[in-house]
Amino acid sequence: MKNGKSDCPFCSSEIQNRFVSSNELVFAIYDQYPVSNGHLLVIPNQHCDNYFLLSADEQQACWSLIKEMQEKLSNEFHPAGFNIGINVGEAAGQTVGHVHIHLIPRYEGDMKDPRGGVRHCVEGKGYY
Repeated sequence: MKNGKSDCPFCSSEIQNRFVSSNELVFAIYDQYPVSNGHLLVIPNQHCDNYFLLSADEQQACWSLIKEMQEKLSNEFHPAGFNIGINVGEAAGQTVGHVHIHLIPRYEGDMKDPRGGVRHCVEGKGYY
C-alpha cells in the first residue's frame, strides 16, 4: 500500500507494476479504461481525494510529470492534441477517491466536433 487506504486502487502495492514513469511525489500509469490510445493518469503517491488539498510541492510534481508524459505520448502516439482533466468531487464525476489527472491524447477525427473540449463536461453547455 502506498501511503493510503487499503481499498484504494491507486494505493495498492501492485500499482507499482503499472508505472509508466514516476518522480518523488507522483507516478503515471496508463488508464485501464482509456478513451484514446495513450490515455494515462498522473497520481500523487499520498492518498488524497481532493486536488486542492495537495501540497504545492505535490501539485508541482503532478505538472512536471504531465509535461514529461505529454512529450512521451507525442513521440510514441503522435496525437494532434491533448485534453487534461481533473475531477474533484462526485458532482464533477470523480469515481475514485484518490486524486488523478487524466492526460488524454486527441486524434483528428476522434469525434465529430471537438470544439469546446472540456467545456462539454456539463451537458448542453459546451457550445457557444
